[in-house]
Amino acid sequence: MSNLADFRKDFDILNSGDYVYFDNAATAQRPNQVLDAVTQFYKTANANPLRGLYDWSMAATDAYENARKKVACFIGGVRPEEIIFTRNTTESLNLVAYSYGMDNVGEGDEIVITVMEHHSNLLPWQMVAKRNKAKLIFLEPDEEGVISKEEYQAKITDRTKIVALGHVSNVMGVTNPVKEIAEYAHKKGAVVVVDGAQSAPHMKVDVKDLGADFFAFSGHKMMAPMGIGVLYGRKELLENMQPFLTGGEMIEYVTREDATYAELPHKFEAGTVNAGDAVGLAAAIDYLEKVGFDAIREQEEKLTKRLLEGLSKLPYIKVYGSKDPSKHCGIVTFTMDGVHPHDMSSVLNDDHVCIRAGHHCAQPLMQFIGAGSTSRASVYFYNTEEEVDIFLEKLSKVREVMGYGA
Repeated sequence: MSNLADFRKDFDILNSGDYVYFDNAATAQRPNQVLDAVTQFYKTANANPLRGLYDWSMAATDAYENARKKVACFIGGVRPEEIIFTRNTTESLNLVAYSYGMDNVGEGDEIVITVMEHHSNLLPWQMVAKRNKAKLIFLEPDEEGVISKEEYQAKITDRTKIVALGHVSNVMGVTNPVKEIAEYAHKKGAVVVVDGAQSAPHMKVDVKDLGADFFAFSGHKMMAPMGIGVLYGRKELLENMQPFLTGGEMIEYVTREDATYAELPHKFEAGTVNAGDAVGLAAAIDYLEKVGFDAIREQEEKLTKRLLEGLSKLPYIKVYGSKDPSKHCGIVTFTMDGVHPHDMSSVLNDDHVCIRAGHHCAQPLMQFIGAGSTSRASVYFYNTEEEVDIFLEKLSKVREVMGYGA
């Protein structure tokens, strides 16, 4: 196993004070190697990629396209032209909804999603369904967040055109059976869209093995800069889709009346691209692979077990999802009797403990589990058992601070 204590030294923000950062499902911290890679790009190759025939521009182009190749290998060795750079998972999913969904879902058709979806994988499909007079069908999990075979087989039918689901829930932490669902969906002729925002930072992903026709994820959740995201799409689907955005660089030829579009992937990357953050994403992938997903999983499970055991000793705490630490992907969501999650987060912040509170951009799930909002502690490989103990100690005093007595 990697020496995770040595890796933690690479994160200046984690070593600059006494903060406990347990909001990794929202965004991860960046190691110096990623920050240095971005800085180095702007120091040595700051030019517009893909457009200039001088050294700096060609260096920027090479850096940008090498980042694309690295991403293609990272998610299972797909073709580089199947990798579209976007701003984030949200933009990637909107691209699929507008450029594929609007043209391939018609009146009376059905789009199947789960009730656990982040709004980014719900609102685009609501839009498609409303505009095209299609129907949105929801898969519902059991109390541990698991979607049963009976559930998805009952609701994915010959009318289903798209199945869109998160690989890992950002609230329950459960890993959905994407491969099984995709296999069944394909038998029904549906296309499968996977939100990989919570899986790509924590586990080895092979989009072809999963059966994903589209797979979206964000760089910032896996230690890359904010503002760089990825959409993988099968080439034969991307080639038949209209561009999401139009303008510079995504064209082949333009007249006063018409235009022909550039080949993949540039057809979907209008305007000046985010080359610096793509370089940062490549550096983050290098860093993740150096740490190793086995080490990441082992540390997250150890920390999650400690979290769950500690929370179970507090009678006023309710934890959502599985009791098995291995089925949380580092995410533990809970509520405290009599204390609103926002108040809890504010009290913990006074003690320099950072957690997330609210509906987590998953309001239909909140309604499904009967909670208006919840608190969420999410760990990553650079977190420690000592931090878990600090969190539990500070959490145990929240009710006293809120006036409930010792």
